[in-house]
Amino acid sequence: MKKAIFLATAAFAVCLNAPASAGPNLPTKPIEQKYYADGAWTVAQSFTPAGCDSKGNACDIFYPANLGANGVHHPIIVWANGTGTTPIPATTYAYLLRHLASWGFVVIATRDGTTGTGQTVIDSANYIKARNADSGSIFYGKLDTTRIGAMGHSQGASGAINAMLKSGGAIRTAVTFHLPRQSWCNPADNCLLTGDLAAATSGSILYVSGSTDVLIAPDTQLIPPGQLNSITAYYNATPAPLLKAKGIIKGTAHNDVQGNPTCAGAAFPCSNGVHGYLGYSTAWMMWQLMGAADGRQAFLATGGEIFTETTNWQGVASNIP
Repeated sequence: MKKAIFLATAAFAVCLNAPASAGPNLPTKPIEQKYYADGAWTVAQSFTPAGCDSKGNACDIFYPANLGANGVHHPIIVWANGTGTTPIPATTYAYLLRHLASWGFVVIATRDGTTGTGQTVIDSANYIKARNADSGSIFYGKLDTTRIGAMGHSQGASGAINAMLKSGGAIRTAVTFHLPRQSWCNPADNCLLTGDLAAATSGSILYVSGSTDVLIAPDTQLIPPGQLNSITAYYNATPAPLLKAKGIIKGTAHNDVQGNPTCAGAAFPCSNGVHGYLGYSTAWMMWQLMGAADGRQAFLATGGEIFTETTNWQGVASNIP
């Protein structure tokens, strides 16, 4: 995704036009509020001493410090970075990834800066699965390797879905933040290809973007019309066998997901920080990987909470019964 290196620059003008009154996207509804708060697990962090993917990149791992307490086997989330110079610093998305780990997930993130094809994301999943089988690892016997989800930002949003589609069912779900329109992609296979998405027969996807990200990941379709150039177009192209939902966070720009939790330290453009990205993305993973009933309730096509959260969300859609 060579064009993707220009995404932050291209979107900067959009950030300048964000309304000065835009709030920090603090949740107003009970399910989002529940999962916006940190979970019960104290979080530890480590990194792999050697390469964890086929490019030789190290991985950062965020995990519950008391692994396996009370017999828990922890589901896994694999993270895919947005475009950047490899190695991507662990601090770039640390606030979000620590938050997920506080809810009992083991989160592994390759430091790869070109994750679009999904291969290094799959590699990181295989790495952590191998640690579960390694008697010398702190993760030995503590993970639920049948429950793996992927998350990613920008080019990494493509990587998260591609990893799910290419994993042979090992990765069950994907959450995407600011999935770029296909017209940004060069080479094309560094993005999510229309044919690959249309051919999917299993899995689930939550699409999330921000209302000021109109150049990179807009909600409504831009030219050329023959490509998937909006979040709505990707959502509509996702075949019916897959559970799917989408939502646009009001006032956020392309890099708000890097907030810590505010925009201090995040790349341009960032408007409000990470607040809007915590609650419903965690609820989705809690539902998909831990069976949390209220997580599902948030996204129901009829009566789902996210449809009523109009303070911070717009452009919501779902096929979840």
